Amino acid sequence: MIQEPKRLKLSFQSLSPYLSREPVTLALLTGLTIVLFLAVGGLSRLYHAQQASLAVRWAGRGVNDLNADRYKVAITEFRTALLYDRDNGAYQLSLAEALLGLKRTDEAYAYLINLWSRQPENGVVNLELARIAVSKKETERALRFYNNAIYATWPGDQETERRKARLELIDYLLRNDARTQAESELIALEANVGEDAAQQEQLGGLFLRVGDNGRALTAFRASLKLERKNPAAEAGAGAAEFAMGQYAEAEHYLEEAVAAAPADAASAALLKTVRAAIDMDPYRPQISEGQRDKIVMDALATAGARLEMCQANPTVSAPAGKKPAAGSPSTAWQQLSSQWWAMKPQVTEKTLRDNPDLFNSAMNLAFEIEREADGRCGAATDADQALLLVAGQHQDN
Repeated sequence: MIQEPKRLKLSFQSLSPYLSREPVTLALLTGLTIVLFLAVGGLSRLYHAQQASLAVRWAGRGVNDLNADRYKVAITEFRTALLYDRDNGAYQLSLAEALLGLKRTDEAYAYLINLWSRQPENGVVNLELARIAVSKKETERALRFYNNAIYATWPGDQETERRKARLELIDYLLRNDARTQAESELIALEANVGEDAAQQEQLGGLFLRVGDNGRALTAFRASLKLERKNPAAEAGAGAAEFAMGQYAEAEHYLEEAVAAAPADAASAALLKTVRAAIDMDPYRPQISEGQRDKIVMDALATAGARLEMCQANPTVSAPAGKKPAAGSPSTAWQQLSSQWWAMKPQVTEKTLRDNPDLFNSAMNLAFEIEREADGRCGAATDADQALLLVAGQHQDN
């Protein structure tokens, strides 16, 4: 009974060296594990950093070549960059743009539509998809992606990029003769143009293209208010005034435009037309009775020459809604001719002064002849065109 504790005592003493070494070993192993874990983590981070560095390097080369239109080289460089950073959306987008540069549309589309599924609010992606849809004549898809781009998120100056996207959409609509839709987009654009002379001038030109001459004139005037010497805006304002039949106002703007830009042949030609219309208008204010009477006689003579040319042309069609007689000039032209010959001896300076009603009768006959001849009797002279413009301006007289 007394020896049992001794054996136990001896056993603990014999085990004590092992028991004292085990915590040390465990601590060492734990420390080694931590060191190895940190080393692996460090190596992993170093590896990923090297991968990212290589991706950035290759992508940088790709950007330089893309900007220089070296698309084939850029494609290889962006693909290499994606080997090191395969989920990088910016690299995928740049690769798609390089593919588009080589007209490899289907390959570009695959990257872009994948990007769009992840970033449907990306303005650049939507705009590129709209352009692809345009190239494939997919109108509905083009309109949808253009509208997405207009309201999407853009890097940098969002308002500028959205305005550019809307302008591209407007141009697309105009090329497809969708004038009503284009005008709606222009009205939306109008609200965001602001105090910028160049943008107001551009807006005016687009309103002219859709035939909204009033808004075009407003935009051109806004441009001129911001930049007084702007020949393009002056020419645009003159064209808008001309389209609205405001010839005196058109003359003012066109004179300024031609004086500032003598090489502007279109404005010079329009100014010549405007002046001819003003000179042929007996209804304009502040002219003497003598001037008025001379204009009426010139107008009737011009219409008579036009009528004679129409009758002499065997291929001429009858005036609108009037059937020509078989084998002979149109009876309608004969009726107009009879009226003209009956009117001609009556129209003198004296009879015009004595009979104010004759003034309107003579001009209305001249207007009717010119309207009926328009487009049916070959090319009109400058005087005929001027008389037609006056007819349109005073059609209710």
